[in-house]
Amino acid sequence: MTVAQNLAFPLKNRGVAEAVIKRRVGEIAEMLEISAELDRRASGLSADQKQIISLGRGLVRPDVTAVLFDEPLTVIDPHLKWKIRRKLKQIHRELKLTFLYVTHDQVEALTFADQVLVMSRGQVLQIGSAEDLFERPAHTFVGHFIGSPGMNFIPAKNDGVTLAFLGKRFSSAGHVPTGDVTIGIRPEYVGVMAANAVGTVDFQVTRVQDIGTYFSLTCVAGGVTVKIRMSSQLTIPQTGDVVGLDLNNSRTCYYQNEGLVL
Repeated sequence: MTVAQNLAFPLKNRGVAEAVIKRRVGEIAEMLEISAELDRRASGLSADQKQIISLGRGLVRPDVTAVLFDEPLTVIDPHLKWKIRRKLKQIHRELKLTFLYVTHDQVEALTFADQVLVMSRGQVLQIGSAEDLFERPAHTFVGHFIGSPGMNFIPAKNDGVTLAFLGKRFSSAGHVPTGDVTIGIRPEYVGVMAANAVGTVDFQVTRVQDIGTYFSLTCVAGGVTVKIRMSSQLTIPQTGDVVGLDLNNSRTCYYQNEGLVL
């Protein structure tokens, strides 16, 4: 079976006229940039090319209003994956279809989707934009899963007046429930200051990695590990240094029983 016949199969199966089939297959092939492959046998294609043909079969029917993609780019190399994602966004705009796109790749989800739905163990934990999921994760799983590295979590206790964690006490944030809570803060939003600075907790830097556009720091105190992303334009601490970390600021989220409370 050729690529063209493969793409045409969903339409032939429904008794669509040959002229309509030929036109539709041509349109989809052009969108996916595979027009030159239409006369090739599908069995001779590479794994990534076969995946693109599968995408085409899902798009070729003009009477479809929604298409389900179940990890469609898993076997495709990273450069081509980026190219196909861009092409799918273009097709989405042109055909005005609803795409339901299942993936374990958070980058793929956040760059591709208008709305992201995060599930774990069969439960929907949060639905929202990429910004919603990054800034205000509704569940600790979402905070951990979204982001690279994921959100930092620090156990704390709130007595209604002060919030205590890692041996320090801070003014309690309004509306945080009393009792055991978990502080969540993104590595991007951890403030790095001098040791013993007011409003901070002292941590020792145990690892510094130069990622190119930023530095990744691993810091430890009281058995708690905190990851930090620092701009390469800042003064970067060295391994073994003690720094004061601001973990309780305007970007901090608060959780109880794994759910966001503030």
